[in-house]
Amino acid sequence: MTKAAPGKLGFWMCTALVVGNMIGSGVFLLPASLAQYGGSSLIGWTITSLGAICLALVFAKLATLLPHKAGGPYAYIHEGFGDFAGFLIAWGYWIALWAGNAALTVAGVSYLGVFFPVLNQSNLAAGATAIGLIWLVTWINSRGPQSSGRVAIVTTLIKLLPLGGVTIAGLMYLNPDFVQFNPQHKPLGEAIPATMALTLWAFLGLESASVPAGDVDQPERTIPRATVLGTLIAAGLYILSTIALQGLMPASQLAASSAPFADAARHLWGSWAYYAVGLGAVVSCFGALNGWCLMQGHIPAAAARDHLFPRFFVRENKAGVPIVGLLLSTVLVTILLASKYAGGDSGVQIFEFVILLATATTLLPYAFCAMALLAVMLKRHRQFSRRDWYAPLAFSFGGFIFAMWTIYGSGAEVVMWGVLLLLAGLPIYLWQLRERLVKG
Repeated sequence: MTKAAPGKLGFWMCTALVVGNMIGSGVFLLPASLAQYGGSSLIGWTITSLGAICLALVFAKLATLLPHKAGGPYAYIHEGFGDFAGFLIAWGYWIALWAGNAALTVAGVSYLGVFFPVLNQSNLAAGATAIGLIWLVTWINSRGPQSSGRVAIVTTLIKLLPLGGVTIAGLMYLNPDFVQFNPQHKPLGEAIPATMALTLWAFLGLESASVPAGDVDQPERTIPRATVLGTLIAAGLYILSTIALQGLMPASQLAASSAPFADAARHLWGSWAYYAVGLGAVVSCFGALNGWCLMQGHIPAAAARDHLFPRFFVRENKAGVPIVGLLLSTVLVTILLASKYAGGDSGVQIFEFVILLATATTLLPYAFCAMALLAVMLKRHRQFSRRDWYAPLAFSFGGFIFAMWTIYGSGAEVVMWGVLLLLAGLPIYLWQLRERLVKG
């Protein structure tokens, strides 16, 4: 790989951004959430992985066709379906970004409880730590994309060491007696879609390299390769680590764990490993939070450049960072965290609520992007032969069906929240429409 241009994100930084954004809190906390489904959760993981790979190929192709379009899903949907669809997706995706950052912050604080038990005992201490953490990451991102990229590489390498170690050792010492296919005997028609909805959270971020496209070196080559490779790395680690943990701990014990990887490490090697993996989990959450924080400023800025969001989102600081969107998003994360911790919810309750909220508002952009690829190709149909359509048709419809099925598996309440949040953006769209008409 050639060296990236100064100030730009290169291949390894983009790959680290993709892997780091996906392998954040999900892989560290989801084994506990999936324990109730036992071995059947592996079916959900496998289907989700295949669907995620289809979506990764969609984003890779879109990045090839629109290499300099910053904004990721928003930019592609705006190109394929126009202003209104672009606005709705930008609005929902932006909500998903800062809501997801709240979940990552909660997960990071939960694993900090390994070292500071007061964080698991006091909502005030946990809430204050969470808010301090999100503002620290905001400061790092305000210093420019290279600062975020360096943090992404370092934290991704650190997080893979404990995950890989526990997974390999767990597979070596796996106890088949602990593995139950469906411990609660739920109908598979309900259990598998439910596990898909939970496991999709761990793949959110596969589009990460496409969002800051303007800051990427050779985006037409770098973004597709980083997207596909990052997704494959995450998928392999997710499936193997779930098998390892379900074979190391009884389902009831795994379900009750607030730090399943750390508990598994203590079971394997003793107390020192418990703290070592706990530290790795904290670094993992911090790294993912860093990558998602980078994105939460770019999405509203991209929409504002197309006159779909208020113009103040375009404002940049001296480092070229869209600072208004970055700061406003962090303020919203702070409000969400403060309200949930003040309400007396536990870390796990807050995490589960927020990941469902973030997932609900991300699934729709994924479904739209799967079809946006075909819409963009239709607009340029003269440059494609019949053979050029075969692969895009396959992974576009594969990704679309996967996204729709996962929306179904999310449940009625999650879909309701997703629809309500999207509808809440309509007055903003009308305001911006009026501004364009008046100025036009």
